Amino acid sequence: MRHDEQVRLIKQLCTHLDGDTNVDAGGLRRNPTATYTDPAQADREWNEWFRSMPQLIGLSGDLVGPGSFLTNNDYSIPILATRDDDGDFKAFVNSCRHRGAIVETEERGTKRRFTCPFHSWSYDPGGTLVGLPKPEHFGDVDKECMGLRPLPAEERHGLLFVNPDPDGAIDLDWLLGEWFNDEFSTWKFDELELLTTAEYDTACNWKLAMDTFGETYHFSSLHSDTLALTFHGNVQCYDEEGHLHRMILCKRAIDEMRQLPADEWDITVAGLPVYWIFPNVILMPFEVGVFVVRAIPTPGDPGRHVSKVEFYLRSKEEAAKALGLDTADFSEIATNIAQNFGEIIRDEDYVMSSSQQTAANAGSLDEIVFGRNEPALHHYHNTYRELLGLEALPLLDGISAGG
Repeated sequence: MRHDEQVRLIKQLCTHLDGDTNVDAGGLRRNPTATYTDPAQADREWNEWFRSMPQLIGLSGDLVGPGSFLTNNDYSIPILATRDDDGDFKAFVNSCRHRGAIVETEERGTKRRFTCPFHSWSYDPGGTLVGLPKPEHFGDVDKECMGLRPLPAEERHGLLFVNPDPDGAIDLDWLLGEWFNDEFSTWKFDELELLTTAEYDTACNWKLAMDTFGETYHFSSLHSDTLALTFHGNVQCYDEEGHLHRMILCKRAIDEMRQLPADEWDITVAGLPVYWIFPNVILMPFEVGVFVVRAIPTPGDPGRHVSKVEFYLRSKEEAAKALGLDTADFSEIATNIAQNFGEIIRDEDYVMSSSQQTAANAGSLDEIVFGRNEPALHHYHNTYRELLGLEALPLLDGISAGG
């Protein structure tokens, strides 16, 4: 993030702290609880957004050199993502062109060849069929046209995007917009390496998982013994543009940092940026890396999803120096930080999300309410509704017994 923008945002946070104010959506909105339970809506979301649009499957550091690969089975189509011999990012349907078996079963690694375990047809990292046993017995096969089926894939700003639809497209100019395309270029995501990853299979709709990253109003109650020790709750900056939005959470470290000259201010010390990539990705850059959260629906069950939480860092030496830690101790400390963060999401946020889902499944409430201090929730759900062709949730001055 450019420094003039950092200063602008930090000044906003200080103004909120000094005036006991917060961002203001201008009113309240009622959100139908059916958005978390309706099977027809869930099917549309799955087919239109998750199986037919670009999905973030990792960062550049997940594919560190030629022959490196990762597999992904989140979107019903098995995906094999590779870095080919020229260093280019590629993605394929992870299915052998002979009889359709899964070719690569490992989650990640480095290989010169990907060999189907069924009949040992093999492919190079560029997806080309390079070998099959007993070709004189099998019959005439044109290897040029029998490579792994390619998927639309693009690497930008250190982020790896794949469209699970082989006949689909990728439009990162639209997905990231001019705003994110500009700002992401400053974060150097391409220099990061994966440290930890975790998966949480949770009994709540994927949008409830997104909702928990949309406000800090709950910090002083739900996170009183965890995040509230590090963050000022109910204080944030918020900006949106079309289907994009960015929040800045307010760290308690701002109290000391604001005493420094503005040219020494750092947004990752004063706050935690939270970017939303439609429909289901949260990026949270911090001093030496980024947290990535992806909420993935469970097809056929609107009340369940899997969250994948990943923690990426710069080199150990650079990260340890930036945080004032000894390199020898850094890995253990960083791993503990990542695990603690994930456990807060799992044991605090998602416990509440599951509680909300239980009530929604029971039909106990027709609607819930988004407050003036929760603009990201307004934006999430009106963006979802717009792209589903539904009417926007109206802005209300207040909520009354007859309203």
